[in-house]
Amino acid sequence: MKKYYQDFIIRNWQASDRNFAAEVIRSVLAEYGLGWEPEGADRDVLQVEECYLSVGGEFWVIEHQGKLVGTGAYYPVERGQKAVEIRKMYFLPQIRGRGLGKYLLQQLEIAIACRGFQQIWIETASVLAEAVKLYENAGYQPATGVETTRCDRIYIKQL
Repeated sequence: MKKYYQDFIIRNWQASDRNFAAEVIRSVLAEYGLGWEPEGADRDVLQVEECYLSVGGEFWVIEHQGKLVGTGAYYPVERGQKAVEIRKMYFLPQIRGRGLGKYLLQQLEIAIACRGFQQIWIETASVLAEAVKLYENAGYQPATGVETTRCDRIYIKQL
């Protein structure tokens, strides 16, 4: 999979992206005062093959001028009906505010729907105000049952 948005390339994760993707996520978490959890909530970034690819999910990276600047992913979850969770939507500060988050979310939703899933879950933290606004504007509804320690919000959307 390869998609283009303005001068960004959105493509499937490759093993050579592992450390770069981890660094993007770690730095964005730090920017918002949230901790990087390589043994916990962020283990999936270090084990993409096991946590996403082998279970029917996808992990995408965003390149800009030859550098990895963002991520987005989803995998099936045992919650609700034919459900997935969108995870790891993180963008470095210099690429925010260009509509890329909205575009990436739409592309993830299309890929998820094409695979026959019916529900999308997203967990986030209130401190990630831009993400909260993005999800709410895209029709995600507040739900209950947060499972990730650093998160305090959960949303669901029916496809």
